[in-house]
Amino acid sequence: MVNPKPGTLRHAVIQKGPLWITFSRSMVIRLNQELMVASDKTIDARGANVHIAGGAGITIQFVKNVIIHGLHIHDIVAGTGGLIRDSVDHYGLRTRSDGDGISIYGSSNVWIDHVSMSNCQDGLIDVIMGSSAITISNCHFTHHNEVMLFGASDTYSEDSIMQVTVAFNHFGRGLVQRMPRCRWGFFHVVNNDYTHWLMYAIGGSHAPTIISQGNRFIAPNNTFAKEVTKRDYATESEWKKWNWKSEGDLMMNGAFFVPSGNPRTSSRQFSKLDMIKSKPGTFVTRLTRFSGSLNCFKGKPC
Repeated sequence: MVNPKPGTLRHAVIQKGPLWITFSRSMVIRLNQELMVASDKTIDARGANVHIAGGAGITIQFVKNVIIHGLHIHDIVAGTGGLIRDSVDHYGLRTRSDGDGISIYGSSNVWIDHVSMSNCQDGLIDVIMGSSAITISNCHFTHHNEVMLFGASDTYSEDSIMQVTVAFNHFGRGLVQRMPRCRWGFFHVVNNDYTHWLMYAIGGSHAPTIISQGNRFIAPNNTFAKEVTKRDYATESEWKKWNWKSEGDLMMNGAFFVPSGNPRTSSRQFSKLDMIKSKPGTFVTRLTRFSGSLNCFKGKPC
């Protein structure tokens, strides 16, 4: 963990300056401790079948300009902690990691794209501590309870700067809740396919702004979980002030979205945030049919 070998993923992600990291062959990587990624790194698994599995997950902490593309991340467990190098010039003592697949902490300009994720000890993706300019797109999520957490505390007001886009993902089999669960910031949930949940799809607390556009929500067959939305730890008089909007969403099997905030407010009033332009929910099957890690081959179009 302190002196990673050249040629390994752990050695590559701590190097100085921009680096595009690719894989020479298909492999399964078991991380003994969390993988600390430095700024200006792209991890690109196209052309190989790469799994991060059976060990710790990926941590993006106090950095910027990181892309993670094409990985399979699953069966992640908590790391015990210890001395871990996070840059060429520094290593330090890390406490026990939570068991998240990807943890984004105090970072900006991060893109998670075409990643397949399932069955992690904690969350699949956590975005916390004032992280912003985060995009999670074209991913496939399955077999997990608490899928995504955006903002970890009702008392951490610095999370009000958070802006996260969740686009073109497939929330598939075996999912329960938090797709995502949001606090404080601004969240654009656009053209995703929600085919499975057991409790709810989109939730939050402490006045997040959530714009849901062009998603397909297929409610479970049980009668108590038809509602897409869930407001945690808030009275109705409080959450009615939060801006939660649904536009162009396709509701199926009894699914329904409970909006809140000023009914005259529309997503067009947030256009200054450079939101992805949505398609109607009827387009979602086509927009998400290649979600998750792509089956790419060197020398052929991907």
